[in-house]
Amino acid sequence: MMGQETPQQSKLFYTDFNLESRVRSDHPLRKIGERIDFDFCYELVADCYGKNGHVSLPPPVLLKLMLLLIFYNVRSERELMQTLPERLDWLWFLGYDLDSSIPHHSVLSKARARWGEAVFREFFERIVWQCVEAGLVDGDKIFIDSSLIEANASCNSVINTKSLKCLLNKRYLEMKSRLTDIQEDPKNHRRYNKVNKTHISTTDLDAGIVKYGRPKLYYKTHRAVEGRSEIITAVEVTAGDINENHCS
Repeated sequence: MMGQETPQQSKLFYTDFNLESRVRSDHPLRKIGERIDFDFCYELVADCYGKNGHVSLPPPVLLKLMLLLIFYNVRSERELMQTLPERLDWLWFLGYDLDSSIPHHSVLSKARARWGEAVFREFFERIVWQCVEAGLVDGDKIFIDSSLIEANASCNSVINTKSLKCLLNKRYLEMKSRLTDIQEDPKNHRRYNKVNKTHISTTDLDAGIVKYGRPKLYYKTHRAVEGRSEIITAVEVTAGDINENHCS
């Protein structure tokens, strides 16, 4: 006998619901949760928080949110938080429940600014080291690849640094002084020189001009990939006009 669809009335309470049972046993997030201990970031970011005031989200939860953003190629932090209540697997991965409060999307950008680069570098290095211990990475053969990322800057901001007009422009002279300060800053870890030394953007000093179809301002991500297992072992971001052989 064919069943008939009847209008569903929402339940006020769910007594037999178990979020754990709703996530399949071979789910990728289960494997990640079993193999990675996110609690390491407590110690790394302890100095970034005070003893009083508003209580933040636990650092492991913030790190997991950022991982979901990249792992599932979510377009923005805002979209991540909007989608989170609809994904039972994401809620389970974060240790949330159906009635847990969803954080505001701005907590991620604030956390990145507060933590700095060290936490994310440590996270990446821990994953690579686990791959080494598991025999997935031996360093016998490494390939280098790169991808262009369009900068959020207009080509109208590009100027010729050798033109007389620029040399007489007070705003350019101020910008040139700021660029020199950035390059001489001991905290700046850039280990390369820009290929295009005549044209720069006045709004994004680190972006490079690349003719990929129409010339635009780009960044470039360089990746070292282990040949046998295709695991990324190193990553560096440079201006778009930097070739792989300029990276050390």
